[in-house]
Amino acid sequence: MPHRFSVLIALALAALPSPTPAALDTVSVDGGRISGTVANGVRVFKGIPFAAPPVGELRWTTPQPVVPWTGVRVADTFGPACLQEPFPEGSPYAGTGVTKDNPGSEDCLYLNVWSAAAAGGKRPVMVWIHGGGWTRGSGALPDVAAFVKKGVIVVSTNYRLGVFGFLAHPELSAESLRHASGNYGILDQIGALKWVQRNIGAFGGDASRVTIIGESAGSVSVNVIQASPLPKGLFHRAIGESGAQFGSTVGTLVTDEGAGLAFARAAAAESLRALRAAPAEQLLTTPFRTGINVDGHVLPDTIRNLFTRRKHSAVPILVGSNADEWTTFGNPSQYPKTVEAYRQRVERQYGAAVKDYDAAYPVRSPADITNVLLAVGRDNVFTLEMRTWARMATTAGQPAFLYQFTRVPPGPNKGLGAYHAAEIEYVLNLVSGKPWATGVDRRLADVMSSYWVNFATTGDPNGKGLPRWRRYDPAAEPYLELGDAVQGKNHLLKAQLDFLEGLQQRRQP
Repeated sequence: MPHRFSVLIALALAALPSPTPAALDTVSVDGGRISGTVANGVRVFKGIPFAAPPVGELRWTTPQPVVPWTGVRVADTFGPACLQEPFPEGSPYAGTGVTKDNPGSEDCLYLNVWSAAAAGGKRPVMVWIHGGGWTRGSGALPDVAAFVKKGVIVVSTNYRLGVFGFLAHPELSAESLRHASGNYGILDQIGALKWVQRNIGAFGGDASRVTIIGESAGSVSVNVIQASPLPKGLFHRAIGESGAQFGSTVGTLVTDEGAGLAFARAAAAESLRALRAAPAEQLLTTPFRTGINVDGHVLPDTIRNLFTRRKHSAVPILVGSNADEWTTFGNPSQYPKTVEAYRQRVERQYGAAVKDYDAAYPVRSPADITNVLLAVGRDNVFTLEMRTWARMATTAGQPAFLYQFTRVPPGPNKGLGAYHAAEIEYVLNLVSGKPWATGVDRRLADVMSSYWVNFATTGDPNGKGLPRWRRYDPAAEPYLELGDAVQGKNHLLKAQLDFLEGLQQRRQP
């Protein structure tokens, strides 16, 4: 994951049980014919290879063409998750990514398709890019039939993670025709988008209406893809939920090649040949700092600079974040317990800007400290990044729609508030099957999923019967609150975000 996002753990929802599926006719795709299943009235194809297995000599190469197969490939099971460490026990995301039933493999470049359209149809397509800090997660979504029946086709994809997806190394750059290395996970995502362009018509999809959508690291991936010149024309709208990289320090190819050399020494495999021959488990358990780099190929410049120079894909965007993002990342047990200790911390951190910091985030008693530090983490890593994305797109002339999700799901994680990734079950209209769901939750899921489907269909989330969602503009700063009530508001956390933005701009190189 990007350096500032390396702690993020967000999202790959656990597969939920569904009715026993029935057999389905075959479909032709790259590599041969596949057969899927029908579940809840939706055609489902799982574990479709979109590239050759990235193993052996293909470890750390751009995605290569699918290896053809003979006969009909049964596509009724998710492909292996990409290699990763599991989420820790006790995490709200535990049980996603790798599981006992899906322990993971280097051979992991598979995607999945859910469609209620007939062949020859022209339904909009949403390509889901999972989160997990670019170190965890998979494309194994739950049963999204209720979402798909609103009029879209959903494609979810795996991509290489951690060292397998983001290692830069001088020997890798030397063998590359582009003299670049790293960013292989992003190239996998672009490879999946290319597959969609070539194949989605067989599932009733419209290749001229493709929306990329992601949460957390998946949202950062959407941000990178929109900035990169490589996938231009492969997608037509973009949705980002809780993740972008305008304020982060992105590595250069030179710095990341140096980190790659250090990794190789630590893994006792100092040449590229030795690295490719090393057991995957040896590489997986060697510490590695996952992140993208400005390689001159996937990213010719930083994301901020590419947007500023209007080199990004000029498509409508829908972006936002949650009210309590930092509750799954912050560690209040390590926060200062007294105002005096807190003052020492913030004065050291903010220096000459501490008075402005205090005005934006006032602490008057020890009881304020935890909430303020959780708010600072939320705003610095998430809320500001999403407002910046909306502002930069709007300045460049593209429609942008900004939201904040504030509903506290009354489920097992209620104590975390509107936590990181909590919105996804509402977006994908999964709430109705939850034992904790109330009428408020079911209505909110219906409204949110309709907004998202409308946006994928037309580039505008608004539709009949929905509260009006105003386009973002930097003067009025409208946004939509998605919570116990759905309502338009203005100037989301303005004092806090303006302070952090000013600080961020002063720190830009």
